[in-house]
Amino acid sequence: MPGAFDPARPYEVDPRVAIRREPFGALAYHYGNRRLTFLRDDALVALVRELGDHPSVDDALDAARIDTARRPAFRTALRALAESEVIRAR
Repeated sequence: MPGAFDPARPYEVDPRVAIRREPFGALAYHYGNRRLTFLRDDALVALVRELGDHPSVDDALDAARIDTARRPAFRTALRALAESEVIRAR
């Protein structure tokens, strides 16, 4: 499917998205589609913010030192963020 999430590709936060820290993690607000997304894991928040600094999602996971056992859950969360347009492929 075109546009499907691919962790081997580079991603970044969509420029129309603002991320605001909160006690539970962060809120991501998309000014284009007006969608509000809750990020409830500090490690996910840090990963999302730094995605654009890496040549792929997998490289970003390595750099963030996300435990191998947690990576499937992170990829699932990132796929959902891509579908809601919080992050986009570069």
